[in-house]
Amino acid sequence: MKIGGLQKTSFVDFPSRVAAVVFTLGCNFRCPFCHNGFLIDGGQEVMSENDFFEFLKKRKGVLDGVCISGGEPMIQTDIFEFIKKIKDMGYAIKLDTNGTRPEGLGKLLEAGLLDYVAMDFKNSFANYAKTAGLKKVDIESIKKSIKILNESGFKYEMRTTIVPGLHTEESLMDGAKELLSLGGKDVSWYWQNFRPIGCLDEKYCDKKSYKTEELEEWLSEVKKNVKNVYLR
Repeated sequence: MKIGGLQKTSFVDFPSRVAAVVFTLGCNFRCPFCHNGFLIDGGQEVMSENDFFEFLKKRKGVLDGVCISGGEPMIQTDIFEFIKKIKDMGYAIKLDTNGTRPEGLGKLLEAGLLDYVAMDFKNSFANYAKTAGLKKVDIESIKKSIKILNESGFKYEMRTTIVPGLHTEESLMDGAKELLSLGGKDVSWYWQNFRPIGCLDEKYCDKKSYKTEELEEWLSEVKKNVKNVYLR
């Protein structure tokens, strides 16, 4: 496993858990507003896998969960073995993913290796590629991951960073309808307001975040379709 960062203790990344957050190197998206751009192209490893597991041994009794984030963890070839080893140590696992590897996600769920999943739902499908910073995105893989989560009965959330120039009330309404069409009537969908700091594309650092009042108005409209939508 290629590890590009470690947050030793977090009280907010894993619901109801005190967790460490491990950031894997590499990502198959290039979201222009990304704050973790240093991880995207492989970056630099900050610790070995052996050192990471030594850290977890020492933190037993202090931590009860591990959040695996990135980058995109699911592009790592040894992600299954890595997660299983953490799980075998007695830790609960939260996975942050962009949903582009549905087969791997399904395999982890079937093996009972995950306790919580947070999947990025970038935008309405018509706006997905632009939001991901790519010319094209395999939307069918995204849809498949959403359906896998919706049909699993598993506890998870969708999350969207709302960015000026990429998201509008219309695109979010379309996104809500698309989530519904994939069985997401009861999905928990969290919106987080964009912060113009440390963006992969420096032009986005010049943008201003939407006003909270405006997002709350959009939220009330979207709730007519997807009821469990929250501004984080």
